[in-house]
Amino acid sequence: MSSGVVDAIRAAGGEVYAVTSEPQALATLAQEEWGLSFECVGDPHQEIAGAARHQGMLDLRTSDVGEFITRDTAWAVSHPKGFYQPGVLALNSERLLYRWQSIPTRANMGGASGRPTEDYVWGEIQTARADTASADAALDEAPVTGGKAPPFFMFSLMLMAHGWFLRPKAFTYQGDGVNPMQRFPLVLMRLLVFIGCWITAFILLPSSWVSLALALYAPVMILGIRKVYRTFAVEAPE
Repeated sequence: MSSGVVDAIRAAGGEVYAVTSEPQALATLAQEEWGLSFECVGDPHQEIAGAARHQGMLDLRTSDVGEFITRDTAWAVSHPKGFYQPGVLALNSERLLYRWQSIPTRANMGGASGRPTEDYVWGEIQTARADTASADAALDEAPVTGGKAPPFFMFSLMLMAHGWFLRPKAFTYQGDGVNPMQRFPLVLMRLLVFIGCWITAFILLPSSWVSLALALYAPVMILGIRKVYRTFAVEAPE
């Protein structure tokens, strides 16, 4: 979230918090290394998310933490109740001003994309604040989102490229101050080079040799892509 939107919210008398299912130590580390101007709150036991669900404000989807994610982190992952999908909740002392929750599908890369833009959310909050006679905001099911997610098959290839084409590797935070999604351009370039190498090999080398090499490698790619499709929690939109 940009400092401009955060400053605007604070100028209106509000505050911004990022709540994560990570432990507080990791939430604090991300806040410091990413230079965030708002507080990150760890909720590994999902007490905050549970309270929002119990009070009918927001019902965040929860996904299990599997080996696919835990293997590729630089520390011991601690999600005793799994990790919850993204959501946005804005409220004042009187009513709910805005709410949105992600439903993981292959169209949004299992919940990794398709999130509303900050300017859009702030605009919706301002509209709700101006209409003092309105009731609680309904769940936003068609927000304005930033960018467009690639096809899920392409996303699977990106994960394979991230794992140097031997296995899929998740884009998890490594405690190095780098947003995992910032690695996307580098990994995309790696994928293009990989494809280019196969094309070049077919042009310059005997096709029988290259075909044999591709046939031997194909099961590795197929198993990796299959793992991605089976691992990501996917729901059909309601």
